[in-house]
Amino acid sequence: MTEHAFDLVILGGGSGGYAAALRAAELGKTVALIEKDKVGGTCLHRGCIPTKALLHAAEVADVARDASSIGIRATLDGIDPEGVRAYREGIVAKKYKGLEGLIKARGITVVAGSGVLEAGPAVRVGDDLYRGIDVILATGSYSRSLPGLEIGGRILTSEHALELSEVPDRVVILGGGVIGVEFASVWRSFGADVTIVEALDHLVPNEDVSMSKALERAFRRRGIAYSLGVRFAAASQTSDAVTVTLENGTAFEADYLLVAVGRGPSTTGLGYEENGVVLDRGFVTTDDRLRTAADHVWAVGDIVPGLQLAHRGFQQGIFVAEEIAGLHPVLVPDTQIPKVTYSHPEVASVGLTEVQAVEMHGVDSVVSYEYNLAGNGKSEIIGTSGLVKVVRVKEGPVLGVHLVGDRVGELITEGQLAVGWEAHPEDIAPFVHAHPTQSEALGEAFLALAGKPLHAL
Repeated sequence: MTEHAFDLVILGGGSGGYAAALRAAELGKTVALIEKDKVGGTCLHRGCIPTKALLHAAEVADVARDASSIGIRATLDGIDPEGVRAYREGIVAKKYKGLEGLIKARGITVVAGSGVLEAGPAVRVGDDLYRGIDVILATGSYSRSLPGLEIGGRILTSEHALELSEVPDRVVILGGGVIGVEFASVWRSFGADVTIVEALDHLVPNEDVSMSKALERAFRRRGIAYSLGVRFAAASQTSDAVTVTLENGTAFEADYLLVAVGRGPSTTGLGYEENGVVLDRGFVTTDDRLRTAADHVWAVGDIVPGLQLAHRGFQQGIFVAEEIAGLHPVLVPDTQIPKVTYSHPEVASVGLTEVQAVEMHGVDSVVSYEYNLAGNGKSEIIGTSGLVKVVRVKEGPVLGVHLVGDRVGELITEGQLAVGWEAHPEDIAPFVHAHPTQSEALGEAFLALAGKPLHAL
């Protein structure tokens, strides 16, 4: 057995792990980054980046299909799955190469292999032991299934869906959250018949109900079918089809079933509990500074209860690196972390929904305003519809910002600033939004809540 000593050892090279490694190296620490696959993790190789490349290809298909409506002679001759794959893989390869260059330039030691936590703290990889003054656990998440629903054949997870070499004719998607909605959007743009099955009452059920309803209307116009409020019962498959049955007896037949019921923490068999780390339903329990119950062992990213978002992992990784260095950084709470669903149309939000705000402050203390994108010139130009909704305390700060519409994900940072800085609409209303931009719609909502609407009655 060979021992290696570092200031910091990080188990997992995904968003949280590599962000911690980069920041710690900037702060003068020696760092070992242990990754069994490729640095960048699920987000870069099987999640955020490749799926958004697919969504862009889907957007181009829709633009070509509808070009005649704006006076452009163009036709959509079809989808080339291998061409889309080459485009997607090219984006991932370029980003991966750039990340490898960053890690090398910072002098970080990358260890290829499966690591297991040991006392000390340390991480064992094969016959080698990597001992750190501190260890960060950043092992990420995996695609969940449901009891009795076996993945394989025509029953897919999102990772398998990315690798399909065809555009299905018919797809059923189990789960109407972010992953399910995004794949529904892609496949419909590529010409497939899509049905989403969601056990809760709305698509993207974690969003403000106004946004969920707006997305449902948009999907209905696009011909995306959905079943809401009825649970999945069973699935069976043959060599050329899969049948999905719900608890009320309704059955759907398709070429494939995509299981998109969320992601679970990758913590099993990694030595966590054996070495003092407390788990709760598989998630790592930490204090408010992301310390685990084991001395000098920290956790970041999807294994920590809360939002499973790459940018949350980035922020937590940077936070822990700075905390270890004694910089006493500020940890951004989940309510101030922006969320975006990159479907057509997009859904973006930060802060509290109206229901959450009422639960916290009382129904008489909360007001909200919705501005329809039909009144926004740039939205009309690009052909999107949707809503902007701002929730505030009466005579008080902005509590939540919620948007539906194409490209609205690019607007949510302004919402994050408003929520994070506890700004009052009256404070924001004097600021000028360039014309014509979609950001004006957010400005209109702030103006209305400040008592001086411009383009609204």
